[in-house]
Amino acid sequence: MTGKRKTPRLINVALQGGGAHGAFTWGVLDKLLEDGRLAVEAISGTSAGAMNAVVLADGYKEGGAEGARAALERFWRAVSREGMKSPIQRSALDVLWGNWSLDHNPAYLALDVMSRVVSPYQFNPLNINPLRELLEAEVDFGRVRHCQDVGLFLSATNVHTGRVKVFKTPEITADVVLASACLPSMFQAVEIDGVPYWDGGFMGNPALYPFFYECSSADVLLVQINPIERKATPRSAREILNRVNEITFNSSLLKELRAVEFVTRLIDQGHLEEDHYKRIRMHLIESQEDLNRLSASSKLNAEWAFLAHLRDIGRNAAAAWLEANSGRVGKEATIDVRSFFEGTGPVPRPAAATNKNKKKRSAKKTGKARS
Repeated sequence: MTGKRKTPRLINVALQGGGAHGAFTWGVLDKLLEDGRLAVEAISGTSAGAMNAVVLADGYKEGGAEGARAALERFWRAVSREGMKSPIQRSALDVLWGNWSLDHNPAYLALDVMSRVVSPYQFNPLNINPLRELLEAEVDFGRVRHCQDVGLFLSATNVHTGRVKVFKTPEITADVVLASACLPSMFQAVEIDGVPYWDGGFMGNPALYPFFYECSSADVLLVQINPIERKATPRSAREILNRVNEITFNSSLLKELRAVEFVTRLIDQGHLEEDHYKRIRMHLIESQEDLNRLSASSKLNAEWAFLAHLRDIGRNAAAAWLEANSGRVGKEATIDVRSFFEGTGPVPRPAAATNKNKKKRSAKKTGKARS
C-alpha cells in the first residue's frame, strides 16, 4: 500500500541574472517543479532571473507545476528562435572545437568595442529592444499580476538615486522585467512612472530582504550563476571588464549574506531572541565548475544546443542538491554563509553543526530559566 505523499515544504528562491546562462536556472527550476518535495513560496529575481520568475508565475497560474515547466521550456525555445536572427553566432572553428564562446565572431567584437565608446542613445536612437517583443509574446502579464501561488520580487536600479527598487507581483509589467535586465551599455534606461531604471544586478543580484519581511518561510535557496571567486587573474581588457562586472554584481548579495550571518550568530549566542528576529536558513544550488569555464561572451549565445546544455547542468545540480538536502529544508541551513565573504567558498553545512547550536541555545535558555 502506497503511503500518502508528504506536503511540500515551502522555500523562497533567489535567482541571479546572467543572460543566456539563465538557462542553467531554468534547469534548476524545472527539476524543483518536477520533484515536488518543495513548493516555491516566492521568487526574487534580477535580469534573466526576473524573466525565469515571470514565466514560471505565468505558467503556474495557468496549469500548476506542470504548466510552469511547460511555460519555461516554451520561453527558452523562443529565446533560441530569436537568437537565430542575430548576426552574433559561433564561428565555424568554435563549433568544431565545441567551444560555446562568441569571442571570435566579428559582429560580437564590433558590438563589444562600440558599446565602450558609443552610448545606446546614439547607436540605438529608436530604442529597439527585441526582448520586449519576446516577453510580450510569451508572457501574459495580466495573469502574472494575479498569480497568488508564487510571490514575485523583481529588482531594478534607480538611475537617479542609485538605490534598488523591488517591484512586487501586482506591479509587474514587461517594462519592469526589461528594467531589471537593462545593461546601460547596451540599452537605454527603462522609464517607469517617469523614473529611469538600469539592471537590478548593480544593487540586488538578487535582493534577499523581501523574503525576510513578506514571506512565511525562512528558507532561501540561492541559484548562483555569477562566480564570487575566480582563481585566475584576468589579463585581457575583456577579461578585466568581465571580472569587474562580476564583483560589482555580487557586492550587494554579499552584503545581504553578511547581515544574515550576523543576525544568525547573535541569535545563536543568545543576544537576540528568535521571537523578535527571523533566523534565515540559506541554501545554495550552483555548478561553478561548469559555469566558470564559460566566457562572458557566451551569455549572448542563444543556440538551442547551448541552452539545453545549460538546462541539463542545472537539472543535474538541482537533483544532487535535492537528494542531499531536501529533508533539511525547514529545519536548518545547508551552507555556511560566513564562508561566502571570508573567501573559503560556499562550504556545505553538516547537520551536526546545527544540532550543536540547538543544544547550546537550549542550555542557555535552561540556565536563564533556573536563574
